[in-house]
Amino acid sequence: MLFHVQSMYMDSTYAKGLIMNIDSVALDNPFILAPLAGYTDLPFRLLCREAGAGLVVSEMISCHGLIYGQTQTRSMLKTVPEERPWSVQLFGSEPESMGQAAALVSAMPVDIIDINMGCPVPKVVKKGSGSALMKPENLGRAEAIIRAVVGNTTLPVTVKFRSGWNDASIIAPDFAQMCEAAGAAAVTIHARTWAQQFGGKADRLVITAVKQAVSIPVIGNGDILCYEDGLEMMQETGCDAVMIGRGALGNPWVFQPDGIPETLAGRLPVIRRYLELAEQHLDTAHLLFRIKNHICRFLSGLQGAAAIRQEIISCSSLAEVEAILRENS
Repeated sequence: MLFHVQSMYMDSTYAKGLIMNIDSVALDNPFILAPLAGYTDLPFRLLCREAGAGLVVSEMISCHGLIYGQTQTRSMLKTVPEERPWSVQLFGSEPESMGQAAALVSAMPVDIIDINMGCPVPKVVKKGSGSALMKPENLGRAEAIIRAVVGNTTLPVTVKFRSGWNDASIIAPDFAQMCEAAGAAAVTIHARTWAQQFGGKADRLVITAVKQAVSIPVIGNGDILCYEDGLEMMQETGCDAVMIGRGALGNPWVFQPDGIPETLAGRLPVIRRYLELAEQHLDTAHLLFRIKNHICRFLSGLQGAAAIRQEIISCSSLAEVEAILRENS
């Protein structure tokens, strides 16, 4: 057994006190895998569920890509029963298309729909999606989007957003209240502004303020690099759960107390498990690229990792990747 966290959560009195619900969806661990474009593919989501994540979220899904039946978008929605509960994150700028996308997702084996109102990437923001919906002039449209999604599904709807547009516009508590009034079952607050992007430090006081402003579950996000960081955020802010993004890359151990192994030998079983899951669930066109991406993350911080990473990046087949791992085990 690669991870022992599942049985630990079943048996721990303390952990039982941390079990939470998002509407009718029960999470057996309040540590959640965030949506990460290019990374939270099905194999990685499954790996994180095996590591103890209470909920996993898809890569962000374009509402237009879904409506128009784009092959790549549809492939990102592939799932298996073992990963449930799982959430699909939608992004878009128009209430009507977001409502249509929500209706399509509702016909799939999905547990929660999440709305992305926090992505700071320029190409997303320029189209009026993601963090752009936190601009003062777009707040009415943000509310209309939430109401459209809620009105087109029976699934719980959550919203992920940031502290605000910039330091002069920290609106997260009011924004959370708007989300709740519009029908959201929970909110996730990344405690940085759009202007910060991923720099600076997440402001936990904003998470505390959001928690005090609403009665629905609040999920904290930002700067969680280990299990202890997550517990500390929950204790400091009173938030009901934490969502882990970049801190989970190459580190599914973040969802359990034991921490990341400090040697390649300690990490290899999980790396091989990801390879196994990737071979099962990824199409051949994306298989090698995704495997290289994830394995390079798994090797981070290890002695001699740079040389191994360079070898793996140069590989032209999965067999070559496996051979390099054998040589270094």
